Amino acid sequence: MSVEPVTPSEGWGVLHLFFLVRREIASDPHFDTGSAATDFRTRIRAFDERPDQQVLAFSVLGHKADIGFMALAPDLAALDRLKVTLTSAPLGQALVLAGSYLSLTELSEYTPTVEDEARRLVEEEGLPDGSEAHRQALDAFAERMRAYAEHRLHPQLPAKRVLSFYPMSKRREGADNWYALDFDERKRLMGGHARVGRTYRGRVLQLITGSVGLDDWEWGVTLLADEPKALRDIVYEMRFDAVSARYGEFGPFVTGLVMSPEALLSHHGLSAG
Repeated sequence: MSVEPVTPSEGWGVLHLFFLVRREIASDPHFDTGSAATDFRTRIRAFDERPDQQVLAFSVLGHKADIGFMALAPDLAALDRLKVTLTSAPLGQALVLAGSYLSLTELSEYTPTVEDEARRLVEEEGLPDGSEAHRQALDAFAERMRAYAEHRLHPQLPAKRVLSFYPMSKRREGADNWYALDFDERKRLMGGHARVGRTYRGRVLQLITGSVGLDDWEWGVTLLADEPKALRDIVYEMRFDAVSARYGEFGPFVTGLVMSPEALLSHHGLSAG
């Protein structure tokens, strides 16, 4: 029996899956690695070719896992079917699910509004309220925000060379309780945090997804870049911002080299030849 779709009212589901390779099975001469790998790639392709669904495959650096997949879909049931179909595939005998993380794409509640921008244009840019220049600037801002919202809620991720993923939460300890701050103060702090992130536009693509009530942390952060140093630099620089320095709690980082499923399986000896 197929599972009925489970579709969020806003945003898409995001599922990170991390696997260890059972080398003793993969290298067993009685295990048909070639046909198992072909079948596995077909299953990934079938998911990836559906509208609004995407899979990024990557080889995990270090001991936390061997291979990983980041899957996005409007339907949580589709994400669950992907997990089931990969673990139940013939190649699944040679894989152990080492970890996972579930989250939803979302819009930040701290995103500047049209009213915020209208006030900024007057106070910082000196554009008279109601003037033609003011109206044109607001129209341009609204268009940028529409594009930003579309990227945040329905991302189409490019195949950069390196992926870094980590979960995080906001601290709730004593004087450093993020949730004890009033909304205006949180928004002010997040504005400064966002300004740091924007300086990496073009170098690092950031996808921040919400996991409150869905997984162990409050957000999942996925960073994509072609240059590994950019990943280190953005996280390091943001640590000095108050949002991270005073209120941030970070989980384990997983970093991988993004590649096609075919290249990934070949790289780990999970294909014929």
